[in-house]
Amino acid sequence: MEKNQSNEEKKFEEKVLMVRRVSKKIPGGNYISFSALVVVGDRKGQVGIGLGRGLEVPPAIQKAINYAKKHLIKVPLFKKTLPHKIKVKYKAAKVLLKPAPEGTGLKVGGVARLILEVCGVENASGKILGSRNKIANAYAVLKALKNLKSKNL
Repeated sequence: MEKNQSNEEKKFEEKVLMVRRVSKKIPGGNYISFSALVVVGDRKGQVGIGLGRGLEVPPAIQKAINYAKKHLIKVPLFKKTLPHKIKVKYKAAKVLLKPAPEGTGLKVGGVARLILEVCGVENASGKILGSRNKIANAYAVLKALKNLKSKNL
């Protein structure tokens, strides 16, 4: 049983995008919890993001990882880059992603770079517009990757 778990963990790469401390006023004082945003990918075209909440940081991260692994999407890749240009709007966040020639690297800022990295995209350029919220930006990038069409040769 332990061998299967270690193989599964080696298969996916996990990166924490953000950890937030959330405080809520209640009659007895303050109620403090943590929120974690995590991206999981296999560097071969599969990626998922998860948002987890817990009373401490490690359980919040673990919940986010479990959610992300259950909600993976398949991204079509073309020569280690994106198959075509795409522009997506999700709530206040707008994301523009473009394919780039070999050797360019990832010229994208914020959470988009980490998401594309664990997805397996090595060369791409892009821009995040409209929002500085990491959660909204992460979901916008995921929506853009979901809407990509594969390049038929």
